[in-house]
Amino acid sequence: MTTYAIGDLQGCHREFLGLLERLDFAPTRDRLWLAGDLVNRGPGSLDCLREVIALGSSARVVLGNHDLHLLAVARGGAATKRSDTLAPILEAPDREALLDWLQQQPLMVRASGREPCEPNDTLMCHAGLLPQWSAAKARALAGEVEARLAGDAGRFLEQMYGNRPDRWRDDLDGIERARFIVNVFTRMRFIDPDGHLEFSAKEGLDSAPEGFAPWFSYPREDDPHILFGHWAALAGRTPGSRVRAEALDTGCVWGGSLTALDLSTGKRYQQPSRDPSRARP
Repeated sequence: MTTYAIGDLQGCHREFLGLLERLDFAPTRDRLWLAGDLVNRGPGSLDCLREVIALGSSARVVLGNHDLHLLAVARGGAATKRSDTLAPILEAPDREALLDWLQQQPLMVRASGREPCEPNDTLMCHAGLLPQWSAAKARALAGEVEARLAGDAGRFLEQMYGNRPDRWRDDLDGIERARFIVNVFTRMRFIDPDGHLEFSAKEGLDSAPEGFAPWFSYPREDDPHILFGHWAALAGRTPGSRVRAEALDTGCVWGGSLTALDLSTGKRYQQPSRDPSRARP
């Protein structure tokens, strides 16, 4: 039995199937951790969503910003963007079942410790883990947002977007608290030493604004093994990291590759994009 963590699919269905074949993946024997952004930008978002759902309990998924965007469009009144490839999902006969499943997925998962192929200090979230939060605190805060998605999700999705507040305080409440939690787990890249989030810079490490650095360049009081996607410009690397962080998004949808990490050995497997000429806009 092997557990593989895979970076952002973003609708790259053919590459996903090719990677599973390369891994000799068997859902009756192996497990997948998927780092969010199952959908959008690529041509096979509907197929990716159906494929992952069909894996049942052999797949664990966290929500990414594109997954939440799909939910916001479908159930929160948000507008689609020109670059979206969500129409096949929104027009599918099984649309509601697909959305119901997606809405039930967490922002963060942790290894149970019961399986040797899943080290018990390993966790996964889409964008990363704020250094000021312990792993236990992060799991509890993720649960707050997951409860909102399980409740009055439409109202929450309508209010979810925004860049403020940009710094954590324990006394944050209401939608501001939930919005900050969502932004950490699904949008974070650069922060300052006080934990302020910065959203204008989205490229490589040299695009960091003055006074800001990648979230993984700051030390933590605990030392979990953190798996994350979201940041294709890192190309799977975390130079200067002061924590045990593994970048999994290697930009398949932008002509790069789809990456899988064997959690027990640390070995990486890559499936090249079927469209290597596609460049990031």
